[in-house]
Amino acid sequence: MITVIGAAGLIGSGLCQRLNERSIEHYAPARSATLTALTDRPLGRVIYCAGVTADFRNRIFDTVEAHVCKLLTLLKHSEFDSLLYVSSTRVYGARPGLASESDELSANPLIPDHVYNLSKMMGEALALNSERPVRIVRISNVYGEDYSSKNFLSSALRDAVLGRQVVVTTSADSEKDYIHLDDVVKGLIEIADTGREGIYNLAAGQNVSNQELMNYVSEITGCSVSFADGAPTVKLPQINISRLRDEFGFTPAPLKERIAEVVHSYQSWSRQLAHK
Repeated sequence: MITVIGAAGLIGSGLCQRLNERSIEHYAPARSATLTALTDRPLGRVIYCAGVTADFRNRIFDTVEAHVCKLLTLLKHSEFDSLLYVSSTRVYGARPGLASESDELSANPLIPDHVYNLSKMMGEALALNSERPVRIVRISNVYGEDYSSKNFLSSALRDAVLGRQVVVTTSADSEKDYIHLDDVVKGLIEIADTGREGIYNLAAGQNVSNQELMNYVSEITGCSVSFADGAPTVKLPQINISRLRDEFGFTPAPLKERIAEVVHSYQSWSRQLAHK
């Protein structure tokens, strides 16, 4: 049995959908679930994907509550066979080169954006040192049918299909790793089932520049794209996925292979909005 903590989010809802499709017994407590709901029954294999993403800057307390405090309660009071804590490749920062699971992490508490990184690091440290059966998975930028998200790609796709114009606030040569929700869900279930390592990177393993990404979107939608004057360059490290590939044969789809279907889903969503 699998318990999904954070089932209302993009990853959690995708997990629950896949578990339903495969007729795998699972439990998805509501966001408002009390401590009793998490302690009055065995939880089996827990996948902890509760979190705050794009709007964390305006929700500092919620971010720490989701990434650390609720996890602490679960580790202290709940009965489970294993727990998989969903972290983020943001913990690697903007260092150059290849980011691997064994790398030493660092963050600066004086930098507001690092509150997210620090909260994920604290969640990882708490889980790994709890003397409970836990694993960590660091996920890169997830994309899929996430129409209300404030994340960069979701916002760009909404602007492309609704306003026919996208203004990008980071430079054309900025780059990051994007992974489709389907690959994330598959990877999480496999790791929760039989993962042998303590920490895994779950990513596409290759970066895509803003220019390349916007070329795809513009070609499919016909939207216009511009980059803001003086936009900063943000180049995130390439993520090493050899651990996941070697253990599970993990072969995530490149963004170029999935972006068209995602754009078409946003176009379908926009047409439904127009008819309401």
